[in-house]
Formats: sequence, structure tokens, C-alpha cells
Amino acid sequence: METKKAFVLAAGLGTRLRPLTDSRPKALVEVAGKPLVYHILKKLESTGFDSITVNVHHFAPMFAAYLGKEFPEVNVSDESAELLDTGGGILHARKFLEGGPFLVHNVDIFSNLDLRSIPLEGVATLVVSERDSSRHLLFDGDMRLAGWVDERSGEVRSPYGAIDPSKYRRLAFSGIHLLSDAIFPLFEEYGFSGRFSIIDAYLRICAEHRIRGFIPPDFRILDIGKIDALERAADFL
Repeated sequence: METKKAFVLAAGLGTRLRPLTDSRPKALVEVAGKPLVYHILKKLESTGFDSITVNVHHFAPMFAAYLGKEFPEVNVSDESAELLDTGGGILHARKFLEGGPFLVHNVDIFSNLDLRSIPLEGVATLVVSERDSSRHLLFDGDMRLAGWVDERSGEVRSPYGAIDPSKYRRLAFSGIHLLSDAIFPLFEEYGFSGRFSIIDAYLRICAEHRIRGFIPPDFRILDIGKIDALERAADFL
């Protein structure tokens, strides 16, 4: 993997981690005595990323102060004025991310993934796995993104119109993806600006531009979205 740039999505409100996030940003909730963001940044640094950006919104001054003290080399993408969702956050951080491919990593995802192993073919590669989820991405036989399904409501979205989800491979997105900086002009071409979901953008773009899924071998992942996951996260580390 050529890129040394990474973007950590850490601006969310962390509502599922309340009451801990009533007094701090989600990224500063501790696992094994250290904030979530500490573990992610250390993994990125140890993997060779030397240009790392983190977005801030919830308790932004507190979070920015922590980064300035503990990780002064990290770029801060300030979303204090408005929480921009995943896609909008990536676009807002464009000045830090252009100049080649870049990794995007959710702050509340722990995994055993070698971040250097993600192949980039086309506009983006999404790290996915076969696991229970209320929503799945749909991939064809070539692991090219074709749609999305909400397992609870049965809603299906695809740039190809009314597709049959049973004919596609259902895979859960990990919150880790490798993007080409060609994504930025595509945001403009497809009319994305301000606040928007990166999945919404992927589902618009994927019919004309290759977006593929990648299942790492022996992949283990933990979503630290709820209080009960914090203890398991310490064991995971």
C-alpha cells in the first residue's frame, strides 16, 4: 500500500455510549486506561502512516486539546460548526487527504487487520466481513459494490434499480476503507456537498466507477459502540 495518509472519523456524538459521552467526546472514552483514539492513532503510526487527520465536533475544544498535547503532529479537521457525517467529513478534510490514496478508519472500531494489506482497485476498497448486521452491502461475483439492504425493513438501494438481494453477496461494512483521492472530483460530479453519508455516495458512484469489497483472512473486528463492548474491547487488545 503506497498511502501514508489516514483519516480517523471521530466527530460523532457517541449517543450509544451515554452517559460516558455526556461529559466527553466518544473518542476520549477509555479502554484499558487509554482513550479510544489513542489506540487507533498508535496502530496507524506503527503501521507507517505519517500524515494522520482526525475530525472533531462533540466537545471539540476538549478533544482538540488532547490531540494537541498527546499527538501534536496530527491534523485536526474542525467540524464544530456542523457535524458533517462520514462523506461530508471526508470532503471537509480534503486539504489534508489529497495527493494519493488515503485510509479512512472509524475511531470506535478495533480489529486485527494489517492496514497495509488493503488493496486499492478503482475508487475505493471497503473492508467487509460475513457477520450479523441490520444492514448489509451487496456485492456481485467480482466483489464489486452493487447495492445495500436494510434487513429489518427490507429496503433495497442500488444504482441499478430494483435488484434482488438474494442474488448478491451480503457483507457487513467494517468502517475501514481505502480511497483514491479521485473521490473528491466525483463528489462534485455527483452533487455531494455539506453533510452526507459516504455510503450514499458509494451507492451513487458504484455503477460507473469501481468500488470493491475486501474480506481480510482471519478477520476479527469489534465495534465499540455500546457500553457493554468496552470490557470486551480491553480483552480484544
